[in-house]
Amino acid sequence: MSSPTPVNADRQAVLVLAIATALALLVANSPLAGAYRTLLDGDIAIGFSPLVLEKTLLHWINDGLMAVFFLLVGLEIKRELVQGELAGARRARLPLVAAVGGMLAPAAVYAWVNAGSPATAHGWPIPAATDIAFTLGILAVVRTRVPASIRAFLLGLAIIDDLGAIILIAVLFTSGLSWFALGLGAFFAGALLLLNRYGVTRLLPYLACGALLWLCVLKSGVHATLAGVFTGMVIPLRGKASSPARRLEHALHPWVTFGILPLFAIANAGVPLSGLGLSTLLHPVTLGTALGLFIGKQAGVFGACFIAIRSGWCTAPAGANWQVLYGASVLTGIGFTMSLFIGSLAFPHGEYDQMVRTGVLLGSALSVVLGLAWLLRLPRQANNL
Repeated sequence: MSSPTPVNADRQAVLVLAIATALALLVANSPLAGAYRTLLDGDIAIGFSPLVLEKTLLHWINDGLMAVFFLLVGLEIKRELVQGELAGARRARLPLVAAVGGMLAPAAVYAWVNAGSPATAHGWPIPAATDIAFTLGILAVVRTRVPASIRAFLLGLAIIDDLGAIILIAVLFTSGLSWFALGLGAFFAGALLLLNRYGVTRLLPYLACGALLWLCVLKSGVHATLAGVFTGMVIPLRGKASSPARRLEHALHPWVTFGILPLFAIANAGVPLSGLGLSTLLHPVTLGTALGLFIGKQAGVFGACFIAIRSGWCTAPAGANWQVLYGASVLTGIGFTMSLFIGSLAFPHGEYDQMVRTGVLLGSALSVVLGLAWLLRLPRQANNL
């Protein structure tokens, strides 16, 4: 059986994520809501005494399974830097400029809305990230209205965006460092580098060292997803489909797309609507997140592109005009997975859970609606800028 095309895979991914989100919202607002929360808050222990890890199901999903997602992100970042849209300074310029603008503007919008609320101001990274799967999936729906270069541009932008989010996670969400665990983690990180240096092509040694690195980072106080990214970027990418990195990326993609991300959505997108009122909608966290995604993202990405292209420093994606670029910029406001994830780190005790989830869903939904409406009104053939 032939593999699905990238466009079909994007469509399938967004459909599954949309169903998972709808299911989470349905369950969270049904008689099953209590059982839903009890299940997510229930402790699960893995290992044997004295080496036992005990966390809630929600933490296992967000800290454990999402490490696999970030392993895939690490593999994708490396591929794009070595062989893809970010290979070479000239090709990477526009996605880089757009990604930087698309992170700074939403953060500024959130910070402005929360300027009078010191308790919530540190949540400014929440609207700074774009959801790759959702964005490319929505773009696939309007594929006849945009040139193929826009998909490549958005993929490059989202990859840089994710890299920026990973740096923010490493810098901002680290606490109570265990130097022993960090030292042990450095040993396994060094082992991974040596495996790469000596040309080891079997995946098992990389995955074994990566799992031990994840465990050490988890215990160190640094967020454990960083271990997944590092492992992905160290696995060799030599040759083509036969390289270890490409084999692992191909193997992980369906598990992440149709398993881990939908499960993350089910666990994190369940917003109770019973207590949802004006006080929640007008809360600084809700407003900052929603406006950051919907207004900040499109303004930052499109504004950065406009300046970079008009100044001659960057060239526009082939076949794209300003209208297409604006529609693509609107779609970058789909934060969803990454925004929900960062929200859980920014407010780990759940004190603003409903506000974060409502803001992410609202900002992402508005970006989907406007982005689709804008791009669907365009002719099938786009003129050059």
